[in-house]
Amino acid sequence: MKSVHKSSTSIKSWAPDDRPREKLQLKGRRALSDSELLAILINTGSGKKSALDLAKEVLAACGNDLKELGKLTSTDLMKIKGIGLAKAVTIEAAMELCTRNLLYPLQQKKQIRGSSDVISFLNGIFKDAPREMFVVIYLNRSNKMLYHEIHTTGGITHTVVDPKLIFHKALSLKATNLILSHNHPSGSLRPSREDELLTKKIIEGAKILDISVIDHIIISEEGHYSFAEEGKI
Repeated sequence: MKSVHKSSTSIKSWAPDDRPREKLQLKGRRALSDSELLAILINTGSGKKSALDLAKEVLAACGNDLKELGKLTSTDLMKIKGIGLAKAVTIEAAMELCTRNLLYPLQQKKQIRGSSDVISFLNGIFKDAPREMFVVIYLNRSNKMLYHEIHTTGGITHTVVDPKLIFHKALSLKATNLILSHNHPSGSLRPSREDELLTKKIIEGAKILDISVIDHIIISEEGHYSFAEEGKI
């Protein structure tokens, strides 16, 4: 007897253990593959393709790399046949929730003592960012985060930073400590001469306002570089 491949049939006709939703309920979310989890988000198939078929195509389009999937916009996803606006925005929203989940622990942290306390948080902000961004974390005297912001977004290798705007925000928040950070999409971890000069400029300006810069952290796919850990602050 000739077997019928699952991809040619409706998911509803599969055995319960093979259907992504039912499998999650029966075995838990960790039992599902990336494509099965994505199929639940996609929800319905298109034409002769099941939701799982579409999920596999989406993952194949980003080299089966979830990090690369996180870089895709709704417009990118809609280039895949069978992925319309509703499916695309659902996937993009889910990836954003994953990113925000990484940010939550620091927002609840009572005190930040060093770079190790903020690396996961910053990785979440810079995750999949194709352009250089400059982020500032504003802290009170007890080193509890008051606020964080993406100060500016630039190109692949450069972004413009205005210290005056950073100081204005710090004063409005009554912040007494700052952590500066930016990413290097190129992958390099070493600070450039411009990075060092900017850090020095902000430190000197902050001193006049009785504000301390406790670190400047560079994030890339290679890891992180901390000015404080390297004795440059």
